Amino acid sequence: MTAQCNLIVDSCCDLPFSVVDREGVSLVRFPFLFGDEEHLDDMGCSMSSHEFFERMRAGAHPTTSQVSIPAFTEVFERAAQSGVPTVYLSFSSGLSGSYDVACIVADQVRDRYPEMELLIVDTKLASVAEALLVYDAIRLRDQGMTAFELAAWAEEARYFVNALFMVDDLESLRRGGRIPDSVAYAGSKLDVKPLLSMGIDGKLSLKGVARGRKKAIKQLVEYYFERRDHDNFSQCVAVGHADCPKDAHRLRELVCKQDEGVLFMESAIGPVIGSHVGPDMLAIVFWGCDRREDLSVADRIARKVKGA
Repeated sequence: MTAQCNLIVDSCCDLPFSVVDREGVSLVRFPFLFGDEEHLDDMGCSMSSHEFFERMRAGAHPTTSQVSIPAFTEVFERAAQSGVPTVYLSFSSGLSGSYDVACIVADQVRDRYPEMELLIVDTKLASVAEALLVYDAIRLRDQGMTAFELAAWAEEARYFVNALFMVDDLESLRRGGRIPDSVAYAGSKLDVKPLLSMGIDGKLSLKGVARGRKKAIKQLVEYYFERRDHDNFSQCVAVGHADCPKDAHRLRELVCKQDEGVLFMESAIGPVIGSHVGPDMLAIVFWGCDRREDLSVADRIARKVKGA
């Protein structure tokens, strides 16, 4: 079947490169730096996840930046010149300004290519959570979805992606400005493993804490069984890890003990996300409950007032 649309994805989805390396799918590579040494996140082709996190363990503090205007211009112009309607599934605007840059560049390219059909979707997701959405978007695109249908699907589907991840400590997130200093300070003093998730605004939210990694892994499993899609007997679960394969294996084992029908997709955390979560992060992601239903009564009222 000939695809009716093309896709643009970015490297923050932390999928294996082989998944996105196909005709009709373009990759936007986020930059990261070790001091003055600049790299582009190419999903492990030039630097393995293990090598990256070993450098962090040795004391390196990588930094990240937004995708450049020339990088977006190049990929959007290729989309325009292809003549094929295209959807860009963007890394969360709650964690990066790259989504806003993409929208600005898209308008500039449209001035030169008025016939261009480019739809940009803010996934409000990151890393393994973004990976699950992108993976199914590629599948649906291959089955013949149009660009308009795929964009509409992604804008609704993003709220059904459930994710919980454990970080070894909060220092990397604090240093990157992704959480307040007060939260990181409290976490370090309590000597706990923080558990975080994606809010519906695309920002990180602290869901809880666990005393030690074993208890944290158990809470990841409990979260899955509480919120999974109970009508899907062949549930796909994405497990992501920042160079801690033994913990990832343990997580899969615990899930399989209670649900043998689970299909697993494993994801190695890439350097851009890894710069902010640090080594030994572990995540479980799956299709489940509508996260908009988790809002407090006050927040639900506020959304209605705003017409959201």
